[in-house]
Amino acid sequence: MPSPLFADRPAQPPEPGAVDALISQTRRLRGEVDAVRRDTAAHDDDPQQRWQRALCDLAMHQLDDLGAQFGQLRDGAPAVTPEDADPADLAPEEDDLVFDDSFTSDAGAAYGEAPAPTGSLLTRVGSAEWNLLTDEVSWSEELFQIFGRSRERGPMSLDELPTMVLAEDQPRLQAMVTDCLIDGKPIDGEFRIVRTDAAVRTVHMTGEPVLDADGCTASMWAVLRDVSELRRSERAVRESRDSLEHSRRVERTERRVAVELQEAVLPPWRGSLRFAHDGPAPLDVAGHYLPAASTDLIGGDWYDALTLPSGDALLTVGDLTGHGVAATSSMAMLLGALRGMAVAGIRPGALMGHLNQLLESSGQPALGSAMCCRYDPVAQTLAWAQAGHPAPLLFRGGTGRPLSRPEGVLLGATPRVAYEETETRLHPGDVLVLHTDGLTRTAGAFGDEAGLARLLTLAPRFAQARDAQECLRSVLEEFGEDAREDDACLMVVRVGP
Repeated sequence: MPSPLFADRPAQPPEPGAVDALISQTRRLRGEVDAVRRDTAAHDDDPQQRWQRALCDLAMHQLDDLGAQFGQLRDGAPAVTPEDADPADLAPEEDDLVFDDSFTSDAGAAYGEAPAPTGSLLTRVGSAEWNLLTDEVSWSEELFQIFGRSRERGPMSLDELPTMVLAEDQPRLQAMVTDCLIDGKPIDGEFRIVRTDAAVRTVHMTGEPVLDADGCTASMWAVLRDVSELRRSERAVRESRDSLEHSRRVERTERRVAVELQEAVLPPWRGSLRFAHDGPAPLDVAGHYLPAASTDLIGGDWYDALTLPSGDALLTVGDLTGHGVAATSSMAMLLGALRGMAVAGIRPGALMGHLNQLLESSGQPALGSAMCCRYDPVAQTLAWAQAGHPAPLLFRGGTGRPLSRPEGVLLGATPRVAYEETETRLHPGDVLVLHTDGLTRTAGAFGDEAGLARLLTLAPRFAQARDAQECLRSVLEEFGEDAREDDACLMVVRVGP
């Protein structure tokens, strides 16, 4: 009774964690099919055994293609199947292969077997035999379909076959046929044909010579498989892999540039910075940058502190939307402008207005939040303005609270807007925490109220800290291991006696 070679079922994509197991399973199955093939090698004079061996070769080719595609999945290349490709072209599954002692090849129509079921892979597999003694040629019905040749025109001889083959592939076909007929070598190769409807198809051909009693070549048989969709899928996979690798190289380059630009712009000092010594309450400052959970998300966060020509101190933190080179370059532009205007003596409220106008008119539209503080060490006052930014946290006497924010919208949100400025008097021993919202907003959390509450609970530890760096370490111990959705900047300012 006839046995199907491949069942007609759609291919299912493997689960990512099972790719290695599927590769092992494919290799084991290939070995089993190869064993069946070797068992048929002792019966070259039996046409049924010969066709069974040919179809074993076909199955092994299919399994090799399947193993190659699984290898691409394991190596990280996307599995690409063209929309017009039949999934059965891509690979068989283990229980799709069935052989028994009563096997009759569906592809061997020349021997009178039943046609392959509609939609089966075997409708894309044909068989042929060329008898060199009688010049008889036998083609299966499937082979006529593959070549787009009508049955009435009859099968093609070996001399006619190259006329349907692309010119650049004709030498390959002729070499395979010559090696088979003269040297007795098996045929195993591919060539492209141009069908009568002008469609170009890729055909894989396997076959062997049949010898007569004197050891001379009497005929040549072959199994031909239309592998056009499979090869198209493989090309798509290669192109996708190349495109993916190019994208990865671009991403790595952009990230390196963003990191280098960020490192060049952020303050060069590390640890504590002591300045504003002109008054009775100088400042001790410590800053830190905290990356996002994904190291690819290099954003536009900044922090800075410097002494101004008047003896006042500039304290600022900010955050621009976006990530990568665009965000860091915009951040560098804003921070440079902010430093320049602060050195020129522009007050925080007016300075925020200028930054808003600069960002709104820049060629890279973005939104940003920022806070600019100007500390007078003689009067011990902090004048500050903000643009949609979290207020500074003031810790005094073992408790903490956010300062009341003056009015101020996000930078770049609307043109020609005024920013309010407010003033707060500081005392020796006070601690200010300035941060971007990425510090208190953690992955999966709604809002940042919980993070703010956690920050305020550090007040007793700040009261016992000896300097700003010790306060900073307390914050990092509390928040440093959090899986942040965004990067963050943190600056701790301690007012000294």
